[in-house]
Amino acid sequence: MSLSLIHSYQELPHILFSNIKPTPVKNPFIQIFNQKLANEIQLPFNQNWVHILSGNELPENCKPIAQAYSGHQFGHYNILGDGRAILLGEWRTPQNQLVDIQLKGAGPTPYSRRGDGRATLSAMLREYLISEALHGLDIPTSRSLAVVRTGEVVYREELHVGAILTRIASSHIRVGTFEYAVRKLSNEEYRKFLNYVIDRHYPTCKNSAIPALALLESVTEKQALLISQWMSVGFIHGVMNTDNMSIAGETIDYGPCAFMNTFHPATVFSSIDHQGRYAYANQPAIAQWNLAVLAGTLLPLIDSDQKIALEKAKAVIEKFPELYTSSWKRVMRNKLGWKKELATDEILMNELLAWMETEKADYTLTFLAIEDPEKIQQPYFQKDSWKIWLSAWEKRCEEEGSSAKEARKNMLLYNPKFIPRNHLVEEALEKASKQNDMSMFLELVYVLQNPFMTNEQHYSWMFPPEEGDTGYTTFCNT
Repeated sequence: MSLSLIHSYQELPHILFSNIKPTPVKNPFIQIFNQKLANEIQLPFNQNWVHILSGNELPENCKPIAQAYSGHQFGHYNILGDGRAILLGEWRTPQNQLVDIQLKGAGPTPYSRRGDGRATLSAMLREYLISEALHGLDIPTSRSLAVVRTGEVVYREELHVGAILTRIASSHIRVGTFEYAVRKLSNEEYRKFLNYVIDRHYPTCKNSAIPALALLESVTEKQALLISQWMSVGFIHGVMNTDNMSIAGETIDYGPCAFMNTFHPATVFSSIDHQGRYAYANQPAIAQWNLAVLAGTLLPLIDSDQKIALEKAKAVIEKFPELYTSSWKRVMRNKLGWKKELATDEILMNELLAWMETEKADYTLTFLAIEDPEKIQQPYFQKDSWKIWLSAWEKRCEEEGSSAKEARKNMLLYNPKFIPRNHLVEEALEKASKQNDMSMFLELVYVLQNPFMTNEQHYSWMFPPEEGDTGYTTFCNT
């Protein structure tokens, strides 16, 4: 099959990747195909391309690779790489953006570390669902083009149906890629790698006096915005290792991720995060930690004098809390319906979060209760403490020359009625992967692609389960 793929990454030093072909599968079948995404980027894939999407065939002139990288996993450095993902190539979109087309679960690579290189249907459908949910929330993310059932089984403590996900991303270059490159490349090669990243993602940095420093500033700004957006919807990535932080500022590598129901800053769902390193409230600090690692890899290209380079990089990293807080306050003002910035905003925002934590209130429903008090009738919204805060919110609306009515109208664009409620996600995945019933999954995808839309048919999906998320656990599934 003909497809004009680009292979710009292969122009970099070969040590950054390995040439590898997908391992064929027995009986591929397309479980779900994202025709809307294919149309958006004008990719001529459709459901007849099952042999390409499964890795059984390659497009003409395709040069598939697995990328090498390193990463600090839970704070410890490791040599890593694409252990089960194979990059078919890059595609030029109508917006002139270069995007990666990657098969995840396509078989072992030189970086598999004794792994089978495969993926389960449940895990790949989960990534499809959550990544489309974030896209629906207008949060930068990799996208899911298709999930193909392989006709084979995968063993993860028990037998699972095997699957391959086709992932579209601005690139798969990570902080961990820089960690690997600075250790493996010569100075000249490393500068070539830096220039490639700048040309692909931050071309304006080329005009800076110190391009490496400009890149660090740009990535820091992108990450501050991204994390503030995660926090604003109660999203917990679950495994913010440096190899899972995209240089492009996209959410990537969906493993033990989930959305928080009951608000608590220490919320963790990941089965492997025993110390809460990647808990909800820790995500901004971890992002800064990861950026500090990136800064360390860029020092040789910032200044030949290490002390000067360190001072300049440190100044950028130290701006992160301010950038994050500014971005967080901006997205929270939107969620609260305010158009202007007032000095007391952060106090009122933090009082709201403290109230949620004390009352064990649902994060998403709390904003909907401000937006439409008559529709959301949870018991804690009847308490005097809530009425006191709501009165303060109404007063704040008036202080900017507006009204509560106008603010509630503004809120409609920023507060999702639907998030991937964990009990719904698990029910949909159970039916799809074990009963071969995709009906609920497809409904859930549609609802999450349109999270701000009033949908009376799925009204009950707006609410958490009565028993809450107590004991809910997510897994890496690798």
